[in-house]
Amino acid sequence: MNTALWIITGLLTAVYLFSGFGKLFVPREKMAAMADAARWVLDFRPGTLKAIGALEILGAAGLTLPALLGIAPVLVPLAASGLALIMVGAVIVRVRRGETKAALGDGVYLALAAFVAVGRSVLEPFTG
Repeated sequence: MNTALWIITGLLTAVYLFSGFGKLFVPREKMAAMADAARWVLDFRPGTLKAIGALEILGAAGLTLPALLGIAPVLVPLAASGLALIMVGAVIVRVRRGETKAALGDGVYLALAAFVAVGRSVLEPFTG
């Protein structure tokens, strides 16, 4: 179980770092032009996108750094819970826009973040 949690945590960390830095540094018009699945960014102000990006980066850091450094590892399930909440919002936005396939993809990330949150708080918590 510990290995599965670490693998999923690594995957989520990479995804949220990539996504967060994209939201912080890529203009929303350019992001919307990259793919049809990214057109949702036009529904939000640039400041809101930057805030979401910053939260994703902080969540990604919170997934791995506390456990790797051995400093307050209780933050890992909290970070995973926060990312799961962000993904709840993403699924809601996708469903409202009628983007069913993208909503399913976001739902997968929601499930993975929830798995890490439950796994690190109940099933396989860090003890130390």
